[in-house]
Amino acid sequence: MEFHSPTSFAEASALAAKATGITRFLAGGTDVLVQLRSDLVTPDTLIDIKKIDGVGKITCNADGSWTLGVAVTGAEMSEHPELGRDWPGLVEAMDLIGSTQVQGRATLAGNLCNGSPAADSVPAMVAAGVTMTVTGEDGTREVAVEDIPTGPGKTSLAKGEVVSAVNIPARGDNGGDAYLRFIPRTEMDIAVVGVGVNLRLDGDTITEARVSLGAVAPTVLLVDACAEAIIGSTLDDAALDALAAAASAACNPIDDKRGTITFRTEVAGVLAKRAAKIAYARAKGEDL
Repeated sequence: MEFHSPTSFAEASALAAKATGITRFLAGGTDVLVQLRSDLVTPDTLIDIKKIDGVGKITCNADGSWTLGVAVTGAEMSEHPELGRDWPGLVEAMDLIGSTQVQGRATLAGNLCNGSPAADSVPAMVAAGVTMTVTGEDGTREVAVEDIPTGPGKTSLAKGEVVSAVNIPARGDNGGDAYLRFIPRTEMDIAVVGVGVNLRLDGDTITEARVSLGAVAPTVLLVDACAEAIIGSTLDDAALDALAAAASAACNPIDDKRGTITFRTEVAGVLAKRAAKIAYARAKGEDL
């Protein structure tokens, strides 16, 4: 195995572009190291990006948007009060990943690029409209989170490309987000179903919405029909029922020992309603 510790993303990209065999980037390492130790994946090239300037920074930009370095951990997100006030659902989703020890290493970019349909942070990022800055041999590009996973363990990133920043939109006024999941245990498990909801209000009426589902299809889903079900409503019972129906209709899950197709489909609708209620209350500035 070749090990590299570049000092820039351009260097990291160049190393990955010329590497042969299996290449992995190391930011938090909570997936890569487990896969390596379990002999699931043995990289031929391991590129540690933690020494690149800015990878551990959380920055609130002048326009109210946020830029997170790719090595910012879940623990650091949870300990940042301003980020948590703007995007509580996103922070809470990241906080669900693993144990306290894992929280000290796990990252948004790593959780995304591992390619798991059940990744907790990904539906929350999709609902929030998060994008990733991707660096490759031809420079940088900005990619919506929902466009990166292409299947279990697979992404749309080309050879030599590496995620170099996490971009979170400005929260703006009268907005709220939430993420909920179902797991068989009380903690430290992966989602059987996960739902992220992000919305904005004008008075009591929902004017914008994004709803994302995890663990119910080969990739995390952004479901326009769910958003359409609640936009223009005050989240009354009819709108909630329409939201649940749209969420269930979007599901294309598998049967396994953790949940059946029927169960996952039903739970997706239930969680969508609950998450929407939380996001709505947050948009109104109500304590939960």
